[in-house]
Formats: sequence, C-alpha cells, structure tokens
Amino acid sequence: MLAVAQEEKDMIVVMQHSARQEQIEGVVACIRDMGYRPHVSEGEETTIIGIIGHSAPEQLERLEFLPGVDHMVPIGKPYKLGSRDFKPRDTIVGVDGVSFGARRLAVIAGPCAVESEEQLRETAVAIQASGARALRAGAFKPRTSPYSFQGLGRAALEMMDRLRRDLGLVVITEVLTPDDVDVVASHVDILQVGARNMQNFSLLQEIGRSGHPVLLKRGMSATVEELLMSAEYILANNNNRVILCERGIRTFENSTRFTLDISAIPVLKHLTHLPVIVDPSHATGKWMFVAPVAKAAIAAGADGLMVEVHPRPSEALSDGPQSLRLDRFGTLMDELSILAPAVGRTL
Repeated sequence: MLAVAQEEKDMIVVMQHSARQEQIEGVVACIRDMGYRPHVSEGEETTIIGIIGHSAPEQLERLEFLPGVDHMVPIGKPYKLGSRDFKPRDTIVGVDGVSFGARRLAVIAGPCAVESEEQLRETAVAIQASGARALRAGAFKPRTSPYSFQGLGRAALEMMDRLRRDLGLVVITEVLTPDDVDVVASHVDILQVGARNMQNFSLLQEIGRSGHPVLLKRGMSATVEELLMSAEYILANNNNRVILCERGIRTFENSTRFTLDISAIPVLKHLTHLPVIVDPSHATGKWMFVAPVAKAAIAAGADGLMVEVHPRPSEALSDGPQSLRLDRFGTLMDELSILAPAVGRTL
C-alpha cells in the first residue's frame, strides 16, 4: 500500500497577550532548531511568529505546548510574508523622509525618460514646488519596439544622482537586470521593477538581497495573487521595503491604454500589509484622464501616486501623450490637497 503524504501547510504561532520576551525567544529558537526560519511580528496586543519553510503539521505540533503560546493557525494563502496573517499592521516604507503607507500621501512625479539634464532639472524643480517629494525618471527604457528611444543609461543615472543631492528629492528609476542592481542602487533611492519584469524572479531575488527599497509594478496580465507572490520573492530574501503599484491591466477595452483595476486597491489593502500606490499615467495613456483617475485611486485607499510629468509633452521622446504639463500637475496637487482630508489623509 502506498503511503499518503501529509499535506504541507504554512503555520503561524500566536503568542499569549501576557507572553514574556524570553518565551517568545524560546519559540523562535525551537523553530530554528527544527530547520525553519521564524518571522516575528509584534502587534499592539500580541506577537505573531511566522514559520518560513515547507512545514508539515505533525512536525510543528509541539510548538503549541511551549510556554507563552496561545494557539497556532494554518495559512491557506501561497504568499506568507506579505500576508496580513503574518503581519496584521500596515508596513510603512520610509525612504529619506518620505513614507509610503503612512497617513501622508506619497506622490512620485517626473518624466518617463531622462532626455537631458536641463529637462530633468526643470521638471524636478517644478514638481517639488507643487508638493511632490519624489522624482521618477527612466535611465533604461524597456520599449515594445527596438527602434524606440531606449534611454540614456549610465549618464541618466548620474544626472539623477546629482539632482537628489542638490534638491533633496527621493529618486526612483527602473532596473532591468540582476547585474544592474548594484550600480542603479548606488545612484537612486528606490528601485523600480516594471510591469514586464514583475515575474523576472532572478531580478526580484537580487533586489531582495540588496536590501534596497523597491517599487513593484503589477504585470499587465497578472492577478493580484501573482503580484503578491512576486513581492514574496523580495520579502523572502530579507527585504521588507516593498511598495506595490497598480498600473492597469490588459482587457478588451481600448479607450484607454490599459484598464485601471480600481478594485485592486482595497483588495490589496485587505490582503497585504505592504503599501499600495497607483500609476494613473500608464493606466490611462492619455493626460486628460490622469487627474480624475488619480483622485479616484486616492478615494479608493491608495497610499500614493506615481504621475508622469514633462515640461513639454509634445516633445517627449517617450510617453508624451500620457504626461501632464508642469502647470497641470500643480493643479492636480491642489485638487488632491482638498480631497485627501476627506478620506483621512494629508498631502
């Protein structure tokens, strides 16, 4: 007779409200002795200890009898570290004074691509004056056509590095390959993983090992669960500085570039403790729709926005039609300052 394998389940240990620190450390030590990796999350009322690794229930039964343990809970979701089961409280990712996931909304703005130092500086000064605290710009551009502008590469990184020092802005740019992680991270504050690379697992693991803050964009055909599983690759490599970005998904509708999944915002906020921002520029593909979609995203619970802004969109080398002019971005920020308090946020 063939033996039926015991189904593997992920578990968390819920400690008693009165559990002492030495009891928590005892459970952590026991989990390590069993060959697993513990993840401790301290809440306001109790401490939860996640068990990382392919665990079998019968191996973990003895944990329930350790001093200070209240009970154990099986985790049914395939993602662990990103789940609210593991960490009920919201994670706030702080980057040089800018907080993602806090009450104050985080707004990232800037051109799709760096075209010149003059263009980048003009944009950066304007968005900062309007209230944005983070600059986005592309150095390496993954384009659908090999004949489209591919970015200025290392020269663009050096321009962004100078600007962040001069103006004190947090700077974000996309990284395309695992080999580029270290050099890009040395020039910018946040690494962006674009929609096309959401499931580039080698890249995600390398970013995880770097410990650098990362903005992870949802793939154009990816489910919410697939986005969270991609985040798990980063989290599992000991990097909890992950920001999720909804940027629209591909549907049959062609009146906009993509279809913004507005419902993904509350769904993600329910499933994960990670901060969630929205990119209305890529979602709509048309500048006249960016402001209303941005306001809808904030009303739905997003922790911030990433908006494409260009001083002269008609001259932009990439994504000009979806970029706001500098004055229109200023108007959007004024409107958001009125909306934010209505949903319990500040700008």
